[in-house]
Parts: sequence; structure tokens; C-alpha cells
Amino acid sequence: MDAGLVVGNIMVGDKDKAPSRRFRDESGSPSALVFAAGAVALWSTNALVGKSLLASHPVSLVQLLQFCGAALVFAVIHLASRKRGLQDAAFSKGADGTLAPVAVGFIGLVGTMVLQYIAFASMPVIEANLVAYTWPLMVAAAVIVLGKRQRPVLLGLTAVLGFVGVALVISGGRGQPFLQGSIVGYLAAFGSALCMAFYSIAVARLATPSERLLLPSALVGVGLTLLWCIHDGAAWPSSEHLLLGLYLGAGPMGLGYYFWSRALKLEGGGKVAVIAYLTPIASTLLLTLSGERLTLTAIAGAVLVIGSCIAVGIERSEAEHA
Repeated sequence: MDAGLVVGNIMVGDKDKAPSRRFRDESGSPSALVFAAGAVALWSTNALVGKSLLASHPVSLVQLLQFCGAALVFAVIHLASRKRGLQDAAFSKGADGTLAPVAVGFIGLVGTMVLQYIAFASMPVIEANLVAYTWPLMVAAAVIVLGKRQRPVLLGLTAVLGFVGVALVISGGRGQPFLQGSIVGYLAAFGSALCMAFYSIAVARLATPSERLLLPSALVGVGLTLLWCIHDGAAWPSSEHLLLGLYLGAGPMGLGYYFWSRALKLEGGGKVAVIAYLTPIASTLLLTLSGERLTLTAIAGAVLVIGSCIAVGIERSEAEHA
């Protein structure tokens, strides 16, 4: 895949972004906030339900169920949108045969979710969840590099504090030496955050409808995880676990990604970002109620991570409406 082609189609100028901006202006911010809140509500349950399934099933099977559930959701939304005639000419421009939408969907959906669940299986879920949700800080770092904010120094310091919090979470999560857990888990969690940061930056710049962006990626995910399950010799789950796995796919992965993509296309990331950064708060709270524990050091790190995410979101919102 030609990286230059992908970047060229994503980091476009004002003229190329006109269709998505036009859609945002016509739809308004309230709808975007509703979609974002729906995504956060679903994402908040992801780590808790995933933890319960990973306790008795391999990552490959959990991921297969997820991608199956997500593919069904995206297919239903795609068919419904076609019947209602919602795929107008403006959005059709995004499906011009280039590789950019395919790359964005694959990296954002398959990359994020597979790496996230490898991290869940390789280190304490509550820590992996916090590290994986550093993607807002990575978006802030990208914003600084691109030089499109009025207060890059403040944004940079906020992001640095967030990454200091990540180091505290990793080093103090179980009162053990730094990187005591699997190095694969830490790398996978950071990789997941990078993929989601890339997706959040890129998806609002593409005119392709969300379901058309995500459905092919989900189908690829089904195929890859099916081969993974065959390799692992995974046993078919009980009906209860089957429903939980399909919920992870239809809920946090399917509707969660669809809602988040729609929110970004509608509003562009300002106020929406603040809501999205509430996800680590809600998911960490649910994990704590389920019995997961952090040391005082890791709690301090979690406060830095969550606080930095919220601060970055507020700064971006203010900059968008300055």
C-alpha cells in the first residue's frame, strides 16, 4: 500500500474537505453530542465484558465474535441507508476507488480492536484500558506537530503530563517493577491507542459514509480472526458467552464506532472530544466495581491520564470555537 497515497487522501486541503464540512454545518452540534455520548456509553462497557470473556476464552475467539457482531450491524445500517436514499452525491465522492478509506477503516477498526484485546489478555485489564485510552493525548501530539493550534505549548505540557500518568499506571499497577508484565501487552496497548488516534484524525476528513468505511474492515476482521481461531483450535462458546461476544461486536465495536464516526463527521472534534474523553473514567469505574484494583501510585497516574485527556478536549473545543 502506498503510504503517500493514503496520507495524501487524508491530509487534504479545505477544498477537498468541503463535503464533510458542509454536512457538519447542516446537521449541527447537538446531534454530534448525542452520537458521541452513545459511543462513550457503549465503549465504557467494553473492558468489563471483555475481561469476563477472556477469563475463559482465547483472544482469537472473542475477536471473531466481535467482528461478526460488528459486521452485522454495519451491514444492516448500510442496507437501511441505501433504502432511505441517504448516500448522496457529496458522500459518494469519498468512494472514488482510492485506498485511503480502506486504510483508515482497517487501521481504525481492526488495528485498534485486535491490539487492544491482545493487551487485555497480556496485562491487567484496568491498566491496559487506561493505556489504550491515551489516544486523545496522541491526537494532541499530532496537533502540535501540524501546528494548527493557538496554544501548542500548553497542549504539549498537558500531553506530557498524561504520558507521565501512563508511566505511573504501568509502574505502580501492581506494586511491581516497571514493565513487570508482558512487554507484548504494553506495546499492544500503545499500538491500539495509535490506531485509534489515527482513525479519529482521519475519519472526519473523509467524505465516505461511516458504514461504508467500516463494513469492509469488519468483514476482513471476520476472515482474519476465523483463521486465527482455527490456528488456536478454539472451542465454540456457551450460549451465554456467545451473546456476550456478539454484544461486544454489535455494541462497543459496531454501534460505538458508527456513533463516534458520525459524531466526528457532524461536529469535527471540538465539543465531541470532551465527551469522548469521559470513556476512561466510566470504564475504570466499572472495572473497579467489578473487583479490579490499582495501587495509590497507579491511581495518581490514572488521575493524570484522565485529567490530561479532559484538558486536551476542553482546549480543542475552545480552539475550534475561538
